[in-house]
Amino acid sequence: MNNALNLDDYIRKVPDFPKKGVLFYDITSILTEPKAFRYCIESMAEIYQGKRIDAIAAIEARGFVFAAPFAFHMGIPLFLIRKKGKLPGKTLTKKYSLEYAEAEIEIHYDDVPKGKQVLLMDDLIATGGTLNAARSLITDCGAVVPEIFGVVGLPFLHYEKALAPTPITTLITYDSE
Repeated sequence: MNNALNLDDYIRKVPDFPKKGVLFYDITSILTEPKAFRYCIESMAEIYQGKRIDAIAAIEARGFVFAAPFAFHMGIPLFLIRKKGKLPGKTLTKKYSLEYAEAEIEIHYDDVPKGKQVLLMDDLIATGGTLNAARSLITDCGAVVPEIFGVVGLPFLHYEKALAPTPITTLITYDSE
């Protein structure tokens, strides 16, 4: 990969957030360090250079931050997966369970390129619930999700079970809290 950088040095760990006993991996500290943010976008470009990706789907909200410059760099469309009630027009909605609650996400039906390869991305992959719901929305719209990308992965939360059989790529993983 491009100029090696220890991404762990740029990820803030916040104990007992959003509730006691949870260690929160905060990627916003990556954004305050241009070299760390650049490293993420350039690493993503290296990973996906030459792979068939027709569009990128990003999860609200921090996923947008990484997906937008990556889509621009790759010269491909980006469409957004948002919390329910945030998109006007014809949408599809999916309910799912989070680590701490239940939620709903939605997608603009007409934004999804039918029959195309869509890279699904978010900033962090925990249990995989949100990404699983997003993948379902994308495929319900007629596209294919060949791979899922996250800057940070927490495999100790077993996201691979929720996201199987789709391959998952991350820039850094944490194997325990």
